[in-house]
Amino acid sequence: MALFGKKKEVVKAEPTCCCGGTEEVKAESTPCCGEKIDGVCCIKVLGAGCKSCHEQYENAKKAVENLGLNVEVEYITDMEKVMSYGVMSMPALLVNDKIVSVGKVLKPGEVEKLLG
Repeated sequence: MALFGKKKEVVKAEPTCCCGGTEEVKAESTPCCGEKIDGVCCIKVLGAGCKSCHEQYENAKKAVENLGLNVEVEYITDMEKVMSYGVMSMPALLVNDKIVSVGKVLKPGEVEKLLG
């Protein structure tokens, strides 16, 4: 007899991208909006809604605008969704559902380099 009951098995759902992924899109992740444009199909900023996270979101939007990409930047503040990506430091930047930056605010020029 276990003192605290049986240990629950935790299954981590990997986020998938509808543009290039072969797995089914999980209900808890937001799929990309469409086809890849210059190699980019979706850009997400993960944060808690703080000043730094909001600044990263604005810088990412500015970088997309500077490159002339027709891609929407998504700002995710729901902590359950943020945790599903395995991010522990914020802000985090994801391109095509792959983590490219964690824990620091990138300037628009730095974001452009990651997208280009």
